[in-house]
Amino acid sequence: MRYLMAVALVIGVALAGPTDLLMAGEFQAAYRQALDAGQYVLAARAASFYAMYQAQDRATKEAWFARAEKAAREAIRQNPNDPEGYFELARALGRLAQYRGILQSLSLASAVRDNLNKALALKPDYAGAMVALALWNLELAQKGVGWLYGARIGRVVPLFEKAIRLEPEEIIHRVEYASALARMGKKQAALAQLNVALGLAPKDARDRYEQERAQRLLDRLLGR
Repeated sequence: MRYLMAVALVIGVALAGPTDLLMAGEFQAAYRQALDAGQYVLAARAASFYAMYQAQDRATKEAWFARAEKAAREAIRQNPNDPEGYFELARALGRLAQYRGILQSLSLASAVRDNLNKALALKPDYAGAMVALALWNLELAQKGVGWLYGARIGRVVPLFEKAIRLEPEEIIHRVEYASALARMGKKQAALAQLNVALGLAPKDARDRYEQERAQRLLDRLLGR
């Protein structure tokens, strides 16, 4: 019986498309299938998700974010008018900055900003890009180098609030907002966002990972 179940699982994964695999949390398989199919935005997203949620060590995370960067650049090369490509490139570069030296990390800051602005120019209501831009402003402002890049702490809350108005049931927006609020010393506001995030119904594997992150942050803020 266990053998048959294992065979059925393998067949199910083989027959699933990259979008289905992504939703199921099979991020590596989704990346490979998307890459083979020339779906580079999806490949970049799957690579980033694997690095964010499943990779276990620093070197593996960096390698997968590098794969995400490469796929996103190819997506932009093939379709320079697709905002998703610019968003995925900004996400990959922003994450790669965490693994690079300080000078190289700072040099990536402008590229992250520019790609997010391109995504928003092509899609003004792109809530995910607003969230990423809010985090970009927060990160650089708190590092004391915001003035070099035009990052301002005052932009963080308005960008998050606009993104949440556009997509109020997107769990990751709530978790990222809560994390940002906690970093700004706004504990009660952060707790409110976490409680909303934990009360929303997850749509896919990423939502479930984000709710686990929300629970960890909630416990930390409450000293549990």
